[in-house]
Amino acid sequence: MTIAERHKYILDELDRAGFISVSELAKNIEVTMVTIRKDLKILEDKGLLYRSHGSATPVSPYVSDRSVQLKKLEQVAEKTRIAQKALAYLEENEAILIGSGTTVVAFAQAIPKNFKLTVLTAAMNVTLALIDSIEVELVQLGGVVRKSSSSAVGHYAEEMLKNFACSKLFLSVDGISLEHGLTTSNMMEAHLNSQMIRSVQKTIVLADSRKFGRKGFGKICELEDIDMIITDAGIPEIYREKLEEKGIEVVVV
Repeated sequence: MTIAERHKYILDELDRAGFISVSELAKNIEVTMVTIRKDLKILEDKGLLYRSHGSATPVSPYVSDRSVQLKKLEQVAEKTRIAQKALAYLEENEAILIGSGTTVVAFAQAIPKNFKLTVLTAAMNVTLALIDSIEVELVQLGGVVRKSSSSAVGHYAEEMLKNFACSKLFLSVDGISLEHGLTTSNMMEAHLNSQMIRSVQKTIVLADSRKFGRKGFGKICELEDIDMIITDAGIPEIYREKLEEKGIEVVVV
């Protein structure tokens, strides 16, 4: 296979899967990993992909902190389908945690107003989405308010969290990476989310497919720490395979 043929194969695989590893490319093309790394560098220099440790993605894997007002305008149809599907995993009279993010806000908005629940959340926009639901008992975590996410974070929220036990956590994230696990753009929010995961029996991640292969500044947890991901049909197949190999249930809507 010539250099041009290798480069075409790499880009075609990247377009198909949304993620490629150096080791798998070397095996499939039958060249050394050193050769593949050189190929990836050439393609990155041309702006055709982004390299990370042992892999490559079609877009930059790094995410920055952005306003929730901007995020809520993106992937609206996908987030709505994900939110609707998440309702199937609710049971009446249970106590749940809801994290912050536009997808979990869509989930909160979709909860029927006559559904009996206790909801613990640090996100003020989640609270507002449920404020008129007369059968929902709301517990608002307090702390330092992050205006970009409309959520409370910090020591007070974490200490308050220790006083409650919930069955499930419905969580949104900024990035899902095979190497780095679940991340978000703010380290304080990441730490609170990790505490939430430790306090529940089951963690259900609600994330649109653009979150795969991305990573934020603050690490929340390893992939093995979650139980389920609900996402849309744009999820790269390699992510679905690898997640299911780790015992994570992947629900595609």
